[in-house]
Amino acid sequence: MESSERISKPRGAEPPPGDLVDSSDFNERIVGAYNRGTADAELPADEGMARSWVPAATAALRDFSHLSLEIPNFIAERCVGCMECVTECPDSALHGIVLDQETLGKNLAKVPHWDNRASFRQQFALTTKYHQLMEKKGEPGGYFGLFVDPTKCKGCGECVEVCGEHQALRMVSKTEADLEWYQAAFHFLEELPETPAHYINEKSLADMMLAERSLLYVGGAGSCMGCGEATAIRMMLAATGFVHGPDSMGIVAATGCNTVFGSTYPFNPYRVPWTNSLFENAAADAMGIRLRWDQIGWSTKKLWVIGGDGALADIGFQSLSRMLVSGMDIKVLVLDTQAYSNTGGQASSTTYTAQDAKMSAYGSALHGKRERRKELGQIAIAHPDVFVAQTTPAHTNHFYKAILAANEFPGPAVINCYSCCLPEHGVADHLAAHQARLAVDTRVFPLFVHDPRKGPRIKDRLSLQGNPSVKEDWHRQPRTREEMDFIYFARTEGRFAKQFDREGNPSPELLRARDERLANWHLLQELAGIR
Repeated sequence: MESSERISKPRGAEPPPGDLVDSSDFNERIVGAYNRGTADAELPADEGMARSWVPAATAALRDFSHLSLEIPNFIAERCVGCMECVTECPDSALHGIVLDQETLGKNLAKVPHWDNRASFRQQFALTTKYHQLMEKKGEPGGYFGLFVDPTKCKGCGECVEVCGEHQALRMVSKTEADLEWYQAAFHFLEELPETPAHYINEKSLADMMLAERSLLYVGGAGSCMGCGEATAIRMMLAATGFVHGPDSMGIVAATGCNTVFGSTYPFNPYRVPWTNSLFENAAADAMGIRLRWDQIGWSTKKLWVIGGDGALADIGFQSLSRMLVSGMDIKVLVLDTQAYSNTGGQASSTTYTAQDAKMSAYGSALHGKRERRKELGQIAIAHPDVFVAQTTPAHTNHFYKAILAANEFPGPAVINCYSCCLPEHGVADHLAAHQARLAVDTRVFPLFVHDPRKGPRIKDRLSLQGNPSVKEDWHRQPRTREEMDFIYFARTEGRFAKQFDREGNPSPELLRARDERLANWHLLQELAGIR
């Protein structure tokens, strides 16, 4: 790996003041040794490790540039500036920026080599969203730039998938010369000024990641390629940072994938304070922190609990329930992977009926999980005065609106988020967002928002907006008119593969799972006053 001095530090990666350890010394001495591969020989025991302290944003110095064979290539003339690629990237490897022609020209003029100047200019697209519409408002038209940080990109290809029919991104093979150019281009981005506020449309929620105050997850985490959990975390951080500022929040993390990929010493991808106690007590830990924060006048700071379904729906369920009835201003992001992802894919209470998972594996005696799935979101609704949303990172506006509303709500809030675990679900690295959308379309994981402020009755409080064909049992595929039920979804994932015979016919267990998902959808329709 390259030395820490040569690895790009993304914009916004500088740690906040007041560190408990000397950040500069830590980055140079400790991170540098790990990047050189000499830490075991060079480093004695240090105070920070003894006290479990790691400075913020040290993962900005981690280099994944040689992890994959491919990297995204931007085709500016096809870009519409939707920001979906920037939003859905789990590794903070894609960065967007908007500048007017004069500012862009002045900065390009500083580039010493003409060929680089020309190629960097090609990273900027002329879009209706940022140019023509801005000119109609009397503002100078902007040019949308998209840059890839080669040290953070793992090559999952999800950005290409979410770009979809625009075809403004494609994966290309890497060479050493390519990496040098990508690195030079990203260094050029780092020298540019921040996107001016008038180009950021607060009604277009994907624009939030144009603001540096939203860049609170710097990448460099040890998550799997295309990880659905990482996308959800960075989107939650972006929405909170955009509205409340980068120094306005803290995280209590339940042990699980998020703590393993987010705290592989010495790499910390967070720019916000983060702590981890145990697997089962994150909500209780957060209650103590909230009490102390309120005592010292930090009542406006946002406190988020992050954990998987194993931590919050199983082992720590009682702790979560106790926190929800406390009325305390604590928010919870449940990374629902429907399995114990960190420990090898064992079944959890949110695992789907008929799913092939460890502890409920498909075999001669047991054909996958027999139990019905626990619906944590609906259980949370049963607690008084709790804001609850069920959402996915692929539904960008729904997810962001849920986070913004949770932060505004004066009390406990739970965001139950579909988090695609690619190896345990048996899907390709680029399909996290695709499968999340499909889970919603097939009633596998319906979207909903329950806001106690909306009225006295559940049907006043509960909205199913965002689900397709909301009054029907099943949505139909727009082109073929095929019924998109649980069987339709199960055919796309390896975790259900054994439930189909050689002719593709579903098993009785899978048909039972289909009925269970429809019953769950009917219940939500009834609660929302639709059925």
